[in-house]
Amino acid sequence: MGKNKVVIVGGGFGGIKAALELAGDRRFQVTLISELTTFRYYPTLYRTATGGRKIISSIPLKEIFSGKNINLINDTVIAIDRDKRLVTTKVKHQVSYDALLLAIGVKTNYFNIEGLEEFSYGIKSVDDAERLKSHIHQQLIDDRRPDANYVVIGGGPTGIELAGELPAYVNKVIECHELPARKIHVDLVEAAPRLLPRMPKDISRHVKRRLRKLGVKIYLKTAVQAQNAEALMIHDKPIRSHTVIWTAGITNHPFFKEQGFQIARNGKVRVDQFLQAEPGIYVIGDNADTPYSGMAQTALYDGEFVADNLKKLAIKDEPVAYIAKKPIYVIPVGPRYAAVLWGKLRVFGIFGWILRRLADFKAYNDYLPWQLAAKLWIAEDDEESSCLTCARNQQ
Repeated sequence: MGKNKVVIVGGGFGGIKAALELAGDRRFQVTLISELTTFRYYPTLYRTATGGRKIISSIPLKEIFSGKNINLINDTVIAIDRDKRLVTTKVKHQVSYDALLLAIGVKTNYFNIEGLEEFSYGIKSVDDAERLKSHIHQQLIDDRRPDANYVVIGGGPTGIELAGELPAYVNKVIECHELPARKIHVDLVEAAPRLLPRMPKDISRHVKRRLRKLGVKIYLKTAVQAQNAEALMIHDKPIRSHTVIWTAGITNHPFFKEQGFQIARNGKVRVDQFLQAEPGIYVIGDNADTPYSGMAQTALYDGEFVADNLKKLAIKDEPVAYIAKKPIYVIPVGPRYAAVLWGKLRVFGIFGWILRRLADFKAYNDYLPWQLAAKLWIAEDDEESSCLTCARNQQ
């Protein structure tokens, strides 16, 4: 009897989790196709952008799949042939499937705001994070003073994590370069009436107070109008800055519209009770129209859920229906502080930070042997810089 051919497209949280769950089962032939050679660990990208090491945010897929029965293809899927059950890649690979699992992530959305894509920075990838870090260093070296303002756009978790870390990081770089101490101006701009609009109001209030304590100026109900090389426009007035970081907008991957999937109003793919968009084609994580789509924990849960159902189907058992699982929200807000929402439990401060650190170890250990997971987890406190002056001071 031939093996069930499972093709997974996407090397993120959900795709990797599904591949690892199926790899040890001899009934399955697992192929994972990813346009990246590494797994991006998004929760630590803000740390990489503010002095942390690259390895904590970028793990080679070959390392994750070492010794596992997984065929890894580094390529981009460009088409699906439903009738022949084939996916075609950019370099013209054709891979057949019995079950297809799509977990290809999202794209940055600049909402057609003039100048934003050209002049702003991002932290959606390690390259983005390194580019921002290099810019902060170079600007301080060139001007011998901090930027007039460091502006973070987006009051969601990523924007808050970055805004909370920036004041301490810029001060650290100033100290390394023996520049005169100056007040650091960090602005956080959010279009909604409050920070973290998807979370309870009391969490938003706590986080807002913490950011203000760190010296972050917060603009709420504020839409970005435009950006140029010298300033960001809000309320028809400029905020002078050469360091604007866009964390606000994402949109579903255009692949799904191009391939004729049913799209919900929120731009995500409609799925049934088994996370199927069509018979035999599963869509999970950020791409699926499910209650907690967009969270790493949701993608992990989805990947494991689909893998479990594929195992049931392999023995002619009935698959179970999907029940959305509410994630635990853990949001760092500056050094050694995090806000945690775990069901009805709220935790703030250093204990929240400890929970976040434990969550990171668990996440690494979901993909790697505990020895390698521990190595990355410990490295989260390390500093790394391409700037020779800063590197010398970190030794």
